[in-house]
Amino acid sequence: MRISRWIISAAAAAMLVAGPGFSLAQAQEKLKIGTEGAYPPFNTITADGKLVGFDIDIADALCAQMKVECELVTQDWDGMIPALQAKKFDAIVASMSITEERKKQVSFTNKYYTTPLSLVALNDTEITSTEAEALAGKTVGAQASTTQADYAQNVYGKAGAEAKLYPTQEEAITDLMNGRLDAVLSDKFVLMDWMKKASDGCCKMVGDVKGTETQAGIAVRQEDNELREKLNAAIDAIVADGTYKKIQAKYFDFDIY
Repeated sequence: MRISRWIISAAAAAMLVAGPGFSLAQAQEKLKIGTEGAYPPFNTITADGKLVGFDIDIADALCAQMKVECELVTQDWDGMIPALQAKKFDAIVASMSITEERKKQVSFTNKYYTTPLSLVALNDTEITSTEAEALAGKTVGAQASTTQADYAQNVYGKAGAEAKLYPTQEEAITDLMNGRLDAVLSDKFVLMDWMKKASDGCCKMVGDVKGTETQAGIAVRQEDNELREKLNAAIDAIVADGTYKKIQAKYFDFDIY
């Protein structure tokens, strides 16, 4: 499914995939941005098909700052980096954590927010800690191909927990609410938003997971240095002029930068 903010001509779209790297000038100042659409409050699709969220507002603000027209393209999370490399879009604004493993495939801008992982469980849970030994014998859900999936498998899994991975965060949450999981591990801000808006009081936050704080950045192809630097300059600009704080205030009552 594709969500467009502006219509890009066939000629301009062809120019986006031409040449060894992306050039804003070559592409007639137009840019395609990939996002997921299933990770509220950062990116999600409303019932009427509108793509909304913190990531979306940040992408719009960066495009305005760079004075480029942008088209937002939705992509399943598992295929996000391959789609970028295949030139389906030119940048990823989808709450992607900056990791050394991902740096082998893409280049990242500077951060645009920072978050730890947290653990949620049903209200009647016996789990009282986020330490690995507290999850022994439990089933922990996480979204596949994420830092939380890595932690669930490599830390909790080695301590005796079963890590169950899902294509989307929403599917993991649904299984938790239906009693098919003992806990869900995810980005703290995603879990806080869900507990506030849609948990129906089913669950409680066990706590933050020590040592898991990561930075979210915008991913581009490794050869696209020009685009990465333009995005870095735009991030600095919207932080400096207060635009970032205005966007943040729509979703959070605390600083996530």
